[in-house]
Amino acid sequence: MLNAVIIGASGYTGAELARILTHHPEFNLTALYVSRQSADAHQPLSALYPQLAHCVELPLLPLENVSAVAEQADVVFLATAHEVSHDLAPHFYAKGCQVFDLSGAFRVNNREFYPQFYGFSHQYPELLQSAVYGLPEWTGARIVQTNLVAVAGCYPTVSQLCLKPLIEAGLLDDNVLPVINAVSGVSGAGRKASLKSSFCEVSLQPYGVFNHRHQPEIATHLGREVIFTPHLGNFKRGILATITAKLAQGVNESAVQQAFEQAYANAPLVRLCSTLPAVAQVQQTPFCDIGFRVQHGHIIIVGAEDNLLKGAAAQAVQCANIRNQFEQTLGLI
Repeated sequence: MLNAVIIGASGYTGAELARILTHHPEFNLTALYVSRQSADAHQPLSALYPQLAHCVELPLLPLENVSAVAEQADVVFLATAHEVSHDLAPHFYAKGCQVFDLSGAFRVNNREFYPQFYGFSHQYPELLQSAVYGLPEWTGARIVQTNLVAVAGCYPTVSQLCLKPLIEAGLLDDNVLPVINAVSGVSGAGRKASLKSSFCEVSLQPYGVFNHRHQPEIATHLGREVIFTPHLGNFKRGILATITAKLAQGVNESAVQQAFEQAYANAPLVRLCSTLPAVAQVQQTPFCDIGFRVQHGHIIIVGAEDNLLKGAAAQAVQCANIRNQFEQTLGLI
């Protein structure tokens, strides 16, 4: 078995990772870490998440000696803020650990991207070159060969899974930008209290219009520009993306169906639906569900995922499974 640790284990994504890895047959979850300043330090994770009682009983340890942690870990999951992952990942990578970073610190191989969209200057251009983007249905062959995986973001995951088969097959009109309208539950804002993400305050509203950091991530890895508008909805977890695009001349529904079926024939965590999916059917699951409708030369694609699972923790474990040549659904289904 491979020894695994989670850094940033007190957040929603960290807790989901702990739950999954505790029952994973090939990973031995040895420790959970939080920052030295965290008020959660030294508490059992189940004190924060009572549903994990008798499931995950490890304490939340303050991260004080990165080198000592690296010496004892084969696999490191970073469920940390972007700047924290930027600083920690190189140390674990240099020690030979497999690093699965759930932040945006290594997702885009362009240093100019980070000051503009993440507010810090990237100091590790060589790691940006070697990091592999963690969208396993499309980058699995490269994930096998790396020790640094930048797990795709939640909105980018569902958006790309919906659009990539059509773009790769040349089925979209290149002169018309796909329009992505996506709604996320409030857990996407993280565990820290904020008036803007308070469940009682949230209605349904767009944010980050024309300047959200996930837009360039989506565009970079799709290889084409898109219009992306995220929304915050008053539900706990899940993302629903409704995407409108113009089909290339002569493309019909049969060609679209064939493109999706070919792209995801061997993708057990993508489910193609004859009906348009809803958030409820993917909550608490590791799946991304996709359905579509074609009319008058246009397509509307609807994708749904759990933002904490297929959009984060389950996807990170899926990447780790692929990296170690396990069944990609091991521990997830």
